[in-house]
Amino acid sequence: MIFIIRWIYNLAFPVVLLVLLPGFLVRMLKRGKYRHKFGQRFGIYSPRVLEKLNDGDRIWVHAVSVGEVMIAMKLIQAMREEDPSASFVLSTTTSTGFKLAARAKCPWLEPIYNPLDFYFTARRALKAIHPKMLILVEAEVWPNIVCEARAAGAKVVLVNARLSARSERRFKAVRWITAPVFNQLDMLCLQEPDDIERWAALGIDRNRLTVTGSIKFDEQASDRRATRDFRPVLRALGVQDGAPVLLGGSTFEGEENLLAAVYLELRKKFPDLFLILVPRHFERATGVASQLEKSGLNVALRTQPPPSEPPDVLLVDTTGELRDWYACATVVFMGKSLCAKGGQNPAEPVAAGIPVVFGPNMQNFSTLSSQFLRHGGAVEVADAEGLRAAVARLLQDPGLRTTMAANARKCLEVHQGATARTIAALAGI
Repeated sequence: MIFIIRWIYNLAFPVVLLVLLPGFLVRMLKRGKYRHKFGQRFGIYSPRVLEKLNDGDRIWVHAVSVGEVMIAMKLIQAMREEDPSASFVLSTTTSTGFKLAARAKCPWLEPIYNPLDFYFTARRALKAIHPKMLILVEAEVWPNIVCEARAAGAKVVLVNARLSARSERRFKAVRWITAPVFNQLDMLCLQEPDDIERWAALGIDRNRLTVTGSIKFDEQASDRRATRDFRPVLRALGVQDGAPVLLGGSTFEGEENLLAAVYLELRKKFPDLFLILVPRHFERATGVASQLEKSGLNVALRTQPPPSEPPDVLLVDTTGELRDWYACATVVFMGKSLCAKGGQNPAEPVAAGIPVVFGPNMQNFSTLSSQFLRHGGAVEVADAEGLRAAVARLLQDPGLRTTMAANARKCLEVHQGATARTIAALAGI
């Protein structure tokens, strides 16, 4: 059956690629550096890279972009600590992912671009890398690469396996295609116990399924401490210790204005309330500040000295600080869940012991957010009015905040030790 599926796939793949190519080219031109190591996408490597790849059997880890690369690097580092002789190839699809992977480049870790899943390209890449194991992170299962890796004698594993509701519907619709491909994997390491039934319903052999937890949430489940204390920054802005703080984390366009409107309403009942906004893309900060000022709010920028008048809002126009800002919040709204789709990571504020509120669009964290909701560890809202009501209820009820944060924390603790369990599972195949 897999032979027929690959035959159909290899006929269809070039056609689909040509249809999608204009959109890919536009994105590549916008992001820049589209020529960077372009040949690697066709399994063509420089003599230097080939020499590195030929210095012994390596473990090939594939991750799509930045989020998956961070998971991959955490797993790679832990595997290296377990076996100091291990060497790795880390492939990624996007230029941003490659940039992050390149920072970790060393004699035992070679970053490359993932080859396109053409039959001959996959064979060329595998001949160059000749891995003893192929580890795919979260959702990247390419039929030719998977099947050719197995044919070359490599073990093939999907770690931190992610199955969104959308993907689940699609896979069920074409189960006769997806099941044989996934059953080529030696193992699927799942994030939640409930995931076993979901994957099994897609026709995946139960013997290939094991629950390890999420590597992404492992650290957050075991350590809730902030590395930096930003309370002195708030004091400098006139925010007293103990004043309620509403924080919008990783917000997308439209959500800042929505939070500003909610804040203005809530301040009538909670006059000491302070708003912190951390846009997902810090370069939007100037435009966001202008919009907030039109609403009558006095805005302070993280990168600027405190304004002469006490501000209503702190706009964090930096990167890498959000996790520590969560510790200053009373209630957190997760961005990309009301005015955009996908959601942002709710585990970080939960790790800090802060209750979270999010919209209906948490597709990227569907399993975890569903667990939070099921066990009373979060609140989902449909619109601005729902957000205002939910935040108001949490601000006026400290006991509810404590209970909700504790319930969410219990859901998160299932992932503690996920990295070690994944490594043990890999060693057992």
